[in-house]
Amino acid sequence: MGQPFFNSVSSTWRVISIFTIAVSGVISQAQENTNPTPEIVKVSAKGLGAFGGDVDIQTHVFKPNGAGPFPVLLFSHGRSGDQVERANLKNPLAFGHVRFWLNKGYAVVAPVRVGYGETGGADREGAGAKYDASGTCTSRPDPANTAKFAVLSTQPVLQWVREQAWAQKDRILLEGQSVGGLTTVALCAQNPPGVVGCINFAGGAGGSPTSKGNMCHPEILGKMMGEYGKTTKLPNIWFYAENDLYWGADSPKQWHKDFAQGGSPTQFIATTPVPNNDGHALLLRGGPLWGVPLNAWLKKNNF
Repeated sequence: MGQPFFNSVSSTWRVISIFTIAVSGVISQAQENTNPTPEIVKVSAKGLGAFGGDVDIQTHVFKPNGAGPFPVLLFSHGRSGDQVERANLKNPLAFGHVRFWLNKGYAVVAPVRVGYGETGGADREGAGAKYDASGTCTSRPDPANTAKFAVLSTQPVLQWVREQAWAQKDRILLEGQSVGGLTTVALCAQNPPGVVGCINFAGGAGGSPTSKGNMCHPEILGKMMGEYGKTTKLPNIWFYAENDLYWGADSPKQWHKDFAQGGSPTQFIATTPVPNNDGHALLLRGGPLWGVPLNAWLKKNNF
């Protein structure tokens, strides 16, 4: 008569165990789906405000669990073509990408540059590119202006990172998307102290999705990239999708060729088209296309 009792107890514990595993899975999934919450820090930038005054750069800081110090990923956001969207920028990078780096033990620092969002101030990053209703270029852009002012907004934050007790001051990666990618390439060319490598997603300036890849004077960016490549000593990797509506498939390859001629330790990844999207959204929508090569590059360089 005792055997059924033990069978009953055993069955009960099996049910409880299965229930516990199921609940744990739900909790883990819920934690995975919960957006990480940033600490908002104001980093003073000297001389970047109105009439040469100072401005506080609103900076989003995410830290992994633990006491640190942590390696740091400094992220540079892109640039909307719409002034209202630039003024209303809330999150400088996608939370899913934040989790990508937090899971690797990196702290993530993402400044909102001058001219955007809560940082505000004069927007000086414009490249001056213009397109008519058909998407045809009608101007000669100045992407060097974009890079100049974007870098000026980023340098104070990089310096601030190196002053933090929770940061590994000699293990900082730069990463950026679109104009932020150009910012990353331009700043990387200065080989700043503490930076060990740079990641460029769809970097450039002066494009428009209406051009369907036929951007204004891509050779201007090619010349710039060639100059950056002459001074960049840090390992760097570039990602561009074949269906990028801003730059097209060919211009980024030429930019990288111009860059690589300077002798920089660089790698170019031309991904297949981002499914059902403008390939300019590669970072946000194309994780399966860039995850493996990025992880391989990080491992190769002991990052």
